[in-house]
Amino acid sequence: MSNQIDFKRIPKVPELRNRLIFTLAMLAVYRIGVYISIPGMDRAAMSDYLGQNTQGAGGFLNMFNFLAGGALEQLSVFALGIMPYITASIILQIAGVLYPPLERIKKEGEAGRKKINQLTRYFTLVLALVQGIALARGLNALTSQEVVRDTGISSVALIVLTLTAGTAFLMWLGEEITAKGVGNGISLLIMAGIVAGLPSATFTTIEAAFLTQNNAFGPVNLLVLLAIMLGIVAAIVYVERGQRRLPVQYARRAVGGGMVSSQSSHLPLKVNTAGVIPPIFASSLLMFPGMIAGSFGPEAQNLVQASMAPGSWLYNVVYTVMVIFFAFFYTDIMFNPVDMSDNLKKFGGFIPGVRPGAPTAIHINWVLKRITTGGAFYLAVVCLVPFAVTEWFPGVNFYFGGTGLLIVVGVALDTVTKIQSYLISAQYDEFSVDSADRPRL
Repeated sequence: MSNQIDFKRIPKVPELRNRLIFTLAMLAVYRIGVYISIPGMDRAAMSDYLGQNTQGAGGFLNMFNFLAGGALEQLSVFALGIMPYITASIILQIAGVLYPPLERIKKEGEAGRKKINQLTRYFTLVLALVQGIALARGLNALTSQEVVRDTGISSVALIVLTLTAGTAFLMWLGEEITAKGVGNGISLLIMAGIVAGLPSATFTTIEAAFLTQNNAFGPVNLLVLLAIMLGIVAAIVYVERGQRRLPVQYARRAVGGGMVSSQSSHLPLKVNTAGVIPPIFASSLLMFPGMIAGSFGPEAQNLVQASMAPGSWLYNVVYTVMVIFFAFFYTDIMFNPVDMSDNLKKFGGFIPGVRPGAPTAIHINWVLKRITTGGAFYLAVVCLVPFAVTEWFPGVNFYFGGTGLLIVVGVALDTVTKIQSYLISAQYDEFSVDSADRPRL
């Protein structure tokens, strides 16, 4: 299948056209909502603090702002972003492995999936409430500024309810995009936030290189940064498209009184089956302790957020371990070697040199673990690049690092694949209609 998209055909496919329009409209609603401020908070004070503080707690808040699509800087109703939903999804997925009743619910098919989704929504609201309280109570102490103008109970309650409602709306928005649009809605929301910040980040970087007398960053460093970015994008595209193809042979079958010769095929196993999920999961979970610490007072919040600030050695170690863990964990959830072996056996397929049944499942699992190991370490290296970039080039922000590029490129590739599938499906439908209308001789 060609990797090229015939954009001229998109308007001619009604379902795809409508889905793309719906997706763009929902993303536009999201970006408009980013600029709707929470009442009772000082947006200018927050913006100044984030611009002047990039280390310690400031680095933590800048990373949170990066993943929220700039909503924290704007003190928007979407300031918590979609992270509470992602955190709730992670916790319930892990609980589904460790807690038998949840595992039984997951195996109930469509009904079980709906129950899990409903539990995820409820848990998201609980996490949003907790994080909203931490943000409203601890932001002044953390920034040493009066970001929250009134810290009375009624004012804090209004802020918390607004933040919770904003997260609930984003959760609904992401689910609607997934159901009625093109691609994964949650990933597209995160990607839209990152892409929206790229023009401003690009202008700031060019300004630092050419328009200001900055000895720390100049035109040569800008070229080096551009080369690093292009190298990262090339590596991401190469690995995300990479796959291990296990040869599969299908036995000869009797069809219509005759014998059909055996057929050869392959079982594609992606090098990075988990995609962009591990860094998103790891980033959202590492944001959670810093937000919760605000409930225990300013001292605890400052301690946790300073020690776990993005770029610190502890943060980097924990982040790397979590990215690798979620790469394996999500791959195990998405790909079941036992089910794949049973399906091959059911349709008369087998891997040459491997016995059908349990040996095939063991072989598939062994191959999958080997390539996932490479994919997990690739993710870890790419996700650590932004911290090296901000260390080497002072003033350059997270938008030019590996995590942002990984999310943007990964989600873009996934969306392109979905668009291609709709175009191919429409092409088959047109071919079927033409064949039906053609006169038979």
